[in-house]
Amino acid sequence: MNVSLSVQWLTMMTMLLSGIGMGIVFDGYRVVSDELRISRIWVPVFDLLYWIAATIAVFQVLSSSNHGEVRLYVFLGLLLGIGCYYWLFSKLTVRLVKLLIRTIRAIAKLVVQTVNLLIVKPFILLYRLAKLLLAFFRVFTIFLFRIVVQLVRPFWLLLAWMTKPLWRPVFRWWDDRMNPMIAKWRIPDRFKAGVGAVRGFWQRRKSRKDEKKED
Repeated sequence: MNVSLSVQWLTMMTMLLSGIGMGIVFDGYRVVSDELRISRIWVPVFDLLYWIAATIAVFQVLSSSNHGEVRLYVFLGLLLGIGCYYWLFSKLTVRLVKLLIRTIRAIAKLVVQTVNLLIVKPFILLYRLAKLLLAFFRVFTIFLFRIVVQLVRPFWLLLAWMTKPLWRPVFRWWDDRMNPMIAKWRIPDRFKAGVGAVRGFWQRRKSRKDEKKED
């Protein structure tokens, strides 16, 4: 398939621009990987991915310019573009990428500081203030309760003295009837015996498990 001279020049220029683009992307990738301190183990993997992506991109450009025909001027234009880039624009690209990274880091730091100043610190301050108010409210409530108890105590004593004829027979009946019955049933002794039996059963079970583990 014959290709006209204008198409050849167009293809050569597109390959030259593709070579410049490959150089820009490679320098940007190299600076970013250095700034991010990517482990050397992953460098060959990322290099392979870069060359695969660059090959696909160049082939797409070549297909749109001369229907994918590979000629000598294609490689010549690509090499000229890469050479011109590293001769003229490589250092400028590296500086611009580093400046962009520093700018992004400064913006991210400013955002973090702003969030910390406007959200985190006020929230911590409100939390401490609420904690202090709760402590003060608790102390004030206890103090107020003691005052109320002291004020009500005379009325309570007066009420107890006035109702003494009512509740004294109840206490006498309890002392005469219920206390001897409770003493007869020996409820505290039986409770202690039950607790001791449960404790002994648990200790025997634990000792059997220990013996089985030793066997």
